[in-house]
Amino acid sequence: MASVAGKRAKKGILERLNSGEVVIGDGSFVFTLEKRGYVKAGLWTPEAAIEYPEAVRQLHMEYLRAGSNVMQTFTFFGGKDNLESKWKDVNEAACDLAREVAEKGDALVAGGISQTSLYKSHKNKLEIKEIFQQQLEVFTRKNVDFLITEYFEYCEEAEWAVEVLKESGKPVAATMCIGPEGDMHNLTPGECAVRLVKAGASIVGVNCRFGPKISLATVKLMKEGLEASGMKAHLMVQSLGFHTPDCGKGGFVDLPQYPFGLEPRVATRWDIQKYARDAYNLGVRYIGGCCGFEPYHIRAIAEELAPERGFLPDASEKHGSWGSGLSMHTKPWIRARAQKEYWKNLLPASGRPYFPSLSKPDA
Repeated sequence: MASVAGKRAKKGILERLNSGEVVIGDGSFVFTLEKRGYVKAGLWTPEAAIEYPEAVRQLHMEYLRAGSNVMQTFTFFGGKDNLESKWKDVNEAACDLAREVAEKGDALVAGGISQTSLYKSHKNKLEIKEIFQQQLEVFTRKNVDFLITEYFEYCEEAEWAVEVLKESGKPVAATMCIGPEGDMHNLTPGECAVRLVKAGASIVGVNCRFGPKISLATVKLMKEGLEASGMKAHLMVQSLGFHTPDCGKGGFVDLPQYPFGLEPRVATRWDIQKYARDAYNLGVRYIGGCCGFEPYHIRAIAEELAPERGFLPDASEKHGSWGSGLSMHTKPWIRARAQKEYWKNLLPASGRPYFPSLSKPDA
C-alpha cells in the first residue's frame, strides 16, 4: 500500500496482531471525564464530544502520549436510544476527534458501540440492530480503521452487534462486561467467546465491570473455550483500574462504593505492570483499560512491555523505570525506594484505619 502525504501507511489492527505485536488500547473516558466535570454520572452518555471537544481531545492526547495504539471513539452509550436527536452529531464529532489525535502518532481509530437500553425491556432484534446500523453508517463514512462492540452483559445482544458491524467489511473486536460466572443468561465465558467468533469477531475478550485479576481469569476461560471448540481469535482485555475481589456476578456496579467512593480501590502503576505481564503471558496481545484506568496506567502497560515492543512511550520521558528517579532525592530512605523490588513487593496502606478492606455487594 502506498504511503499518504509522504507518511508510511499504518498497519491495520489484524496485521499488527497477526504479526505478534502488542496493541495497547486506551483507558477510562466516562469516569475520567465525569471527575473532570464533563460527563454526568448515571447517564454516562458522551455529549462531551460536542459540548466540550477540547476535553475529549486532551484525554485522547494523554492516552496517545502514554502509549496507546488505539483511539477509541467516545461513543459509549452513543446510540439513538440514549442520545435521541443528538446521536448523529455526537458520533460524527467523536470520530473526528479520535482521528485528529490518532494522526499524531502510530494509532488506529476504533469505532465503538455498546449495549442498548432496550434489550432488557424488550428484545426487539430489528429495532436494536437498527441502532447499531445507524452508528455503523457514521463510522463507515468517517472511515474508522476497525470496530469494537463493548460493554455487553448479554451474549445474544453482542452477537447482534457483531453481525451488524461485520457487514462493513472492517475487522470487529467484541468485548463483554462479564466475569468468570459468564453472561446474564448464564452462558459461560467460553461459550460467549465461541458464539462471538461464529458471529464474525476476529478479536474477543472482556472490558469493564471487573478488576485486572478477575478480567484476566475470564479471558483465560474464553481462551480455553475457543481451544476446546477448535476456533481461533485474538484475545483482548480492558479491565477496570480498580481492584474488585469482592464483586458478585454484576461486577463493580453492585458494590456500595459505586460510583463515587471507589478511589481507595485504585490500582497502582505497579499493579498494572503486573496486569500487563500476566496478560501477555496468557497470550493476550490487545491490552488496555476501562473505567478508572488513567493515562499513567496505560504508560505502565507500555513500560512493562517495552522489551517486547522495542520502545518506550513519550510519557516515559518524565518517568523513571521502577522509581529510578528517586535516586536523586535528598533523603536516603527515599533514595532507597529507587528499585524494582521495593515497589514490586510493597503492600500499600489505605490510610483509613477503621475502614474495611472488602465490602458486600448490594445485589
